[in-house]
Amino acid sequence: MEDKKQTERTELDGLAGKQWRAGMIFIGTSVLLVIAMALSISVGVTDIDFKTVWESVFAFVPESTNHQVIRELRLPRALAAALVGAFLAVSGAIMQGLTRNPLASPSIMGVTHGAAFALILAIVFFPAISNIGMTFAAFIGAGLGVILVFAVGSFSKGGLTPAKLALAGVAIGGMLSSLSSAISLHFQVAKQMSFWYAGGLTATDWLSVEILLVAGAIGLTLALFISRSVTILSLGDEVSKGLGQNTLVVKALGVIVVFILTGAAVSMAGTVGFIGLVIPHVARYFVGTDYRLIIPVSAVFGSLLLVISDIGARLVNAPFETPVGAITACIGVPFFLYLARKEGRGEI
Repeated sequence: MEDKKQTERTELDGLAGKQWRAGMIFIGTSVLLVIAMALSISVGVTDIDFKTVWESVFAFVPESTNHQVIRELRLPRALAAALVGAFLAVSGAIMQGLTRNPLASPSIMGVTHGAAFALILAIVFFPAISNIGMTFAAFIGAGLGVILVFAVGSFSKGGLTPAKLALAGVAIGGMLSSLSSAISLHFQVAKQMSFWYAGGLTATDWLSVEILLVAGAIGLTLALFISRSVTILSLGDEVSKGLGQNTLVVKALGVIVVFILTGAAVSMAGTVGFIGLVIPHVARYFVGTDYRLIIPVSAVFGSLLLVISDIGARLVNAPFETPVGAITACIGVPFFLYLARKEGRGEI
């Protein structure tokens, strides 16, 4: 009896230690995020000092050109980068937990390509569509991508496995990307759609931020709500069912989270890849396998990565902008190959 109590105390101490470490990481990364956002606001075609950035936020002067630039262009862009990065990272974490596939992410599993495909159809057939309409189109496209990937993977011989899921995602993503290119070329909107192909934050404004905030309030809250269930589900369907969990409901809610967060992110920033792949692994390295900790830590890590990548996109080839998707790909592709190699050796 004493041994059992001692074991329980040890487990509680271990959990408390992980929670404390996760809290410190969350706070520290949030501080770095604020600094990165301030730097993102200050750099550009014309550099603006931090004092002016501070004044534009807390002592706005409408007659000041710098204050106008910060308020109307740079501040919403920095906020959008932070939100999009968080959305993609949390989507990737949820997908990896639901599928038990370390290679799962919105960009690899066909979700972002599905959203971009729906956006092209919306622009071609509804050229006067509003930002909100484009966001809903992206939601529908993200859902289409997920459904197709799971359908193809499930119908294959031997059932759905992590490796088959990744292959199905790459295949469906490639198909949707090819269809998007063909449609955009046929209807002569390729130049207009190049923004979503490459990924970028140049078109963000306060309306974009408002849409992202609404999507985040719903998607991130739901992600935290199911985080404990995702932790159990990541141990396997049999274990999850044995503990009395309704796996179908958890998976359905998880897919809804991915729809909302990825759809909103792609509608505002295009197909920014690999954040959803890399960040959840980094979060697990620091806080373990409890998704109650992984999700919030992934959110701040993803925000920080995309804000820094957006700064790099403006500085690499100044005064011209490099697509932010190219910056994240430089980080994500080597990491993907590393994970794929470990998966092939059965180490993950």
